[in-house]
Amino acid sequence: MNQILSTRERHRQTPQKPAALLSMRAVREANNDLTITIANLKSSLSGLTAAEAERRLHRNGPNETVHEKAPHWAIQLLATLKNPFILVLAMLAAISVYLEPEDLTGPIIIGTMIVLSVILRFWQEFRSTRAAEALQAMVRTTATVLRRTGGAPEGQWSEIPMRELVVGDIVRLGAGDMIPADVRLIESKDLFVSQAVLTGESIPVEKYDTLGAVAEKSAGAVAPADAGPLDLSNICFMGTNVVSGQGHAIVVATGNHTYFGSLSKAIVGTRAETSFDRGVKSVSYLLIRFMLVMVPIVLVINGVVKGDWLEALMFSLSVAVGLTPEMLPLIVTANLAKGAIAMSRRKVIVKRLNAIQNFGAMDVLCTDKTGTLTQDRVILEAHFNTEGVPDDRVLQIAWLNSHHQTGVKNLLDLAVLDYAAANKNRKGTDWPLNYHKVDEIPFDFVRRRLSVVVAGEGGEHLLVCKGAVEEMLAISSFVAGPDGMCPLDAERRAALVARARALNEDGLRVVLVATREFTSAEAKSAYSLSDEAGLTLHGFLAFLDPPKDSARAAIAALHSHGVAVKILTGDNAVVTAKICHEVGLKVGTPLLGRDIARLDDTQLAEVAGRTTVFAKMSPLDKARVIQVLKSLGHTVGYLGDGINDAPALRDADVGISVDTAADIAKESADIILLEKSLMVLEEGVIKGREVFGNIIKYIKMTASSNFGNVFSVLVASAFLPFLPMMPIHLLIQNLCYDVSQLSLPWDRMDEEYLEKPRQWYAGDIARFMVVIGPISSIFDITTYCLMWFVFSANTIGEQSLFQSGWFIEGLLSQTLVVHMIRTRKIPFVQSTATWPVLLLTGAIMVLGIYIPFSPLGSMIGLQPLPWSYFPWLVATLAGYCVLTQLVKTLYIRRFKAWL
Repeated sequence: MNQILSTRERHRQTPQKPAALLSMRAVREANNDLTITIANLKSSLSGLTAAEAERRLHRNGPNETVHEKAPHWAIQLLATLKNPFILVLAMLAAISVYLEPEDLTGPIIIGTMIVLSVILRFWQEFRSTRAAEALQAMVRTTATVLRRTGGAPEGQWSEIPMRELVVGDIVRLGAGDMIPADVRLIESKDLFVSQAVLTGESIPVEKYDTLGAVAEKSAGAVAPADAGPLDLSNICFMGTNVVSGQGHAIVVATGNHTYFGSLSKAIVGTRAETSFDRGVKSVSYLLIRFMLVMVPIVLVINGVVKGDWLEALMFSLSVAVGLTPEMLPLIVTANLAKGAIAMSRRKVIVKRLNAIQNFGAMDVLCTDKTGTLTQDRVILEAHFNTEGVPDDRVLQIAWLNSHHQTGVKNLLDLAVLDYAAANKNRKGTDWPLNYHKVDEIPFDFVRRRLSVVVAGEGGEHLLVCKGAVEEMLAISSFVAGPDGMCPLDAERRAALVARARALNEDGLRVVLVATREFTSAEAKSAYSLSDEAGLTLHGFLAFLDPPKDSARAAIAALHSHGVAVKILTGDNAVVTAKICHEVGLKVGTPLLGRDIARLDDTQLAEVAGRTTVFAKMSPLDKARVIQVLKSLGHTVGYLGDGINDAPALRDADVGISVDTAADIAKESADIILLEKSLMVLEEGVIKGREVFGNIIKYIKMTASSNFGNVFSVLVASAFLPFLPMMPIHLLIQNLCYDVSQLSLPWDRMDEEYLEKPRQWYAGDIARFMVVIGPISSIFDITTYCLMWFVFSANTIGEQSLFQSGWFIEGLLSQTLVVHMIRTRKIPFVQSTATWPVLLLTGAIMVLGIYIPFSPLGSMIGLQPLPWSYFPWLVATLAGYCVLTQLVKTLYIRRFKAWL
C-alpha cells in the first residue's frame, strides 16, 4: 500500500485554482454537516423521486461539459472558410475583379472552386460530426443512482446514462467507476481516487466521509477552511476515477458547474496535434511557400518577354490558383469520416478521427490476456484443500467471499457464484446462509486480494479472504488440515507453491482462500488492512479460462500485417505462457513486474523490445512498458478494459478499449471495440491503413503535379511569344482536375501496402515532389514542340490552336497521374482503381477533350483540334505512362517506398 497514500500523507501538488472555483458549491458543502448538505440540495438519503429528477434535468440541462457538444452548423460552416487555401483563392479572386472588373469569368470560376470546396467540406464534416456523435452514443457511460418511483418510501438502485444525473442524486461508487459529477461523500470504505486527469499526479488519494473518518482517521468534522478544491477529503470531482474501495455520495454539481466543467470552458476545442496533423499542415505551408516564390518568377518572365504586365499578372494569378490544393481539407476529412463509418461496420468505434492514422501506423500491440486470448468465460474447474483433495468446505468459504463482496464482481467471482447456483441442490452441500455481512476490505491492484467480514449466529465474526497465491501466503500463518490448524512453516509453504505451480502448468488460474476468526469480544464494526494478518489457509480454487478458437488465426493475421503482439497481464507467468503457446505466440523468457522495478529505463528498453510476455504487472508497470516501447520508435497500441489499464491506455499512441470496459478505460481510449477480439482489431488496422493511404495519394498527386506544372509554365513563358495558356484556361483545367480527385476516398489500396504499418514521413513528400513532378514537364515540352513545329502554331495568330493542344494534353496527363501514383504496380494491368475513381477520372478526360469543340471552348478562346492531333496525343500519354512507371520502379528500388 506504499504506492497509495492518504491526502494528509502525500506531498501536495495541487495547482493554483482560479478564485471563482474556490466558491463552488462542492467546496461550500464540504464544510457543512451532511444533514445540512442534504437539506440545501432538497434531497434525501432515500434518493430523489423520478419526477423530481426529471424536473431538475429539464431545468438545469444534461450532465455534460461544453467540450462534448458539436458546434452549430453555422459555426461549422464559418470554420470551413478558415483555411489558408480558401483565403488564398478569395484574395486572388478579389485581385482579379479589381484588375479586370469588366471580365468576371475568372472570378466566377475561382468562386465556383471556393464554393465547391467549402460546401463539400462542410457537408462532409457535418455528416462526420453527426456520425461521430451517433457512434459515441453507442459507447454508454452510466452511473448507479438511487431513485424512488411512485410513492415508494425507499429508493431502488439502477444504472442510468451519466448525462441524466442531477443535483441531489444519491450515487454508488466502486472500483473502475468514473466519478459522474462533483459529489460529497456520504459513506466510504477504503476509497482511493485517481485525480490524474485534473492534477497530472498519478498516485491515487484517499477520500472518505469526514463524519465516518473521525474515529479511525482522526479527521475533523469539517474540511479545513483554506483547503483547495482537490485537497478536500470528502469531495470527489467529475472526471476522476475510483481505483479501489467503495462509497455512496450525493451529487452537488453537474455539467459545466463542476470543477471539470469550469476547466473545460478554457480548453474547449483544443486537441493535441498528431504527427499526421503536423504532416498535413507542413505540406500545406510548403505548397503555399512554393507558390509565393514561383508566382512572382512567372510574373516577371511573362512581363519581360511579352511586354503586357497586366496580362502577365492575370496569368500568374491563375498559376497561383493552379498551385493551390484547395481540396486537401475536403479529401482528408472525407477519408477520415468514411474510414470511421466503415470501421464501425467492423465493430470498431473511432472516438477521435485523427486516431485512425496511429491505428494504421501501429506496429506493436500490447494487450491483456483475459478476454483477448481467452474466452472471457472463466469456469471453476476444481476446489481443493491444502492437501490437494477436493473439499466442499473450500467452496463454501469462497462462496461467502464472492456472494457478499459489493465491488466490481470479476470473472472469478462470477464463476464461483455460477458454480454454486448450478450445484445448490447437490446432496451433501450445505451453503452457509446463516451469515450476514459486517464489513468489506475491497480489492486493489497492490494487495491483489479481497476480504469480507461476516457475522455468525453467535456474534462471532469471520474474515474471509480470497486472492493471488503469493499475496495470500504473505499474510497467512496457519494451514487448515485434517487434524486442525498447523503452522505455515517453510516446508508447507513450499508444498503449497509447488501445488499451485502444477495447476498453473495445466493452464489453470489459482487463488487461495483463507479465514480469520474474531470472537464476539474481539468483533468490531469496521475492519482495516491491519486485520488481514495471521490468516488460516483452507485451500485452492482452480479456474479454467480456455483460449479463444480465433486467437491463433488473429495473432497470425496481425503478424502478417507487421504488428507484433505483446501480453501485459497481472496473471502469473506460468498460466500466461501456456495460453500463449496454445495460440501460437513465442513466449521466450517472461518478464515479471518485480523484475521491471529493478531496471532503469535504458535497461528496460533493451529487454522490452525482445520480450513477448510481461506477467504479474501492476498498472504503473504496464504504463512504463508502453513508454519505453515508444522510446524505441514504435507506434504502440494498448488494448485493455479495466481500471488497471487506464494509465497504459493514456500513454499508448492509440488506446483501445471495449464497450463493456470500466468507465475510465472507455474514457481514456481513442478506439472502442464493440467486440473484444483481435480479429476485429486486425480488420480495423487494415481500414486505418487504407484511409491513411488514400490521403497520402492525394497529397503526393497534388504536390508532384503542381511542381511539374510550374516548370512547364516557366519554360513556355521564357520561349513563347504568347501566353502558353490563357488565365481562364488554367482555371478551368484546375477546376476539372480538382473534381477528378473527389472520388479518391472511395479508392482501394493494394494488399502489399496494407501489410506493413504506415507512418507519416514529411521529408518523403518533398522528395517525391522533386523526383516525380518534372516527368509531366517533359511531355508538356514535347507538346509545345508538337504544336510549334508539326501544327505550325508558332505565331500570335495561332496561339489559340497552341493553347487548345496544351489544354487537352495538360488536363489528361494530370488526370492520368491519379492512376499512375495510386499504386506502385502497373496501373490498369496489375492494379485497377475502384469504379468511382475510374468513372470520374474518365468523365473528366472526356470533358477535357470536348471543351475545345464546345460552345464554351469558343467563348474562352479555344478551338477544335485537327483529328491528326489525337494520335500524337495518344503517343504522348503512352510515353508519359511508360516513363512514369520506369521512374516509379527506380524510385521504389532506391528509396524502398512509394506511397
